[in-house]
Amino acid sequence: MKNLADYIRSIPDFPKPGILFRDITTLIEDAEGFRRTIDELALQAEKFGPVDKIAAPEARGFIFGAPLALRLGTGLVLIRKKGKLPGKTVSAEYALEYGTDEIFIHEDSVQPGERVLVIDDLLATGGTIDGCCRLLEGQGAKIAAVGFVIELIDLGGREKLSGRNVFSLVPFPGH
Repeated sequence: MKNLADYIRSIPDFPKPGILFRDITTLIEDAEGFRRTIDELALQAEKFGPVDKIAAPEARGFIFGAPLALRLGTGLVLIRKKGKLPGKTVSAEYALEYGTDEIFIHEDSVQPGERVLVIDDLLATGGTIDGCCRLLEGQGAKIAAVGFVIELIDLGGREKLSGRNVFSLVPFPGH
């Protein structure tokens, strides 16, 4: 049986020289690999108790968040970029390597006290997911855990999320 890491393609020098890109398309294109990934995410998530909602940032977080929400019997909160959500929204800024960006949810996506599991495809430096957590917490949600398919272990993302329950399925060096 293949390890989950075996389903993930590594592409050197993408998107620029010196970067080793971890490509999840080969994982999600394989029915067995994708199913096993969702099974593993569910197994890890259950260690942190029941959750009321899954929250996932666009776009790759949606790929894993939606089937996981179905598996766990929860709703899915879409964390989007500016201008993508109709209706009233709330936002949080987060730091990028050079500058900042902003993410949004509907103002009624989570209720105070709801336990939320945040899911994304990859943990690198942790800035985006930290912003997601702060946005949800600002609405009164409790972050039960933060989970990833891939973690680039030497880029400091886990430290950026210190104080939160963090899990990942496939660790890679962060080239």
